[in-house]
Amino acid sequence: MNRVVDFLKNAGTYYLATVDGDQPRVRPFGTAHVFEGKLYIQTGKKKDVSKQLQANPKAEICAFADGTWLRVAGKLIEDDRREARVSMLDAYPELKAMYDPDDGNTVVYYFEDAVATFASFTAAPEVIKL
Repeated sequence: MNRVVDFLKNAGTYYLATVDGDQPRVRPFGTAHVFEGKLYIQTGKKKDVSKQLQANPKAEICAFADGTWLRVAGKLIEDDRREARVSMLDAYPELKAMYDPDDGNTVVYYFEDAVATFASFTAAPEVIKL
């Protein structure tokens, strides 16, 4: 788990893919946080990405750094506990200018049944079940 999060943080930006009806949607993200042994991301409930995850929790993220890419596929499950939102915002204090754990908009998701795959053009893929 730590290797996955460290890679995502080193990459700085990763891309989250969701499903909108029959159309894939991809957008840049930057939050990657371990809370209670699970990989979490954060967004706003008012955003389309949140609505898409509520309709279909299957998602995948992809990041690239130093000639290697990482894909994490699984289900993103909302954690509506305040302590999960606080933990994320404490890990990313720059988000506190836009989000508050009690604003009714801040939402955090954790990966369930996730598989992480590290790959490159020069080595065999490495698969890790999270």
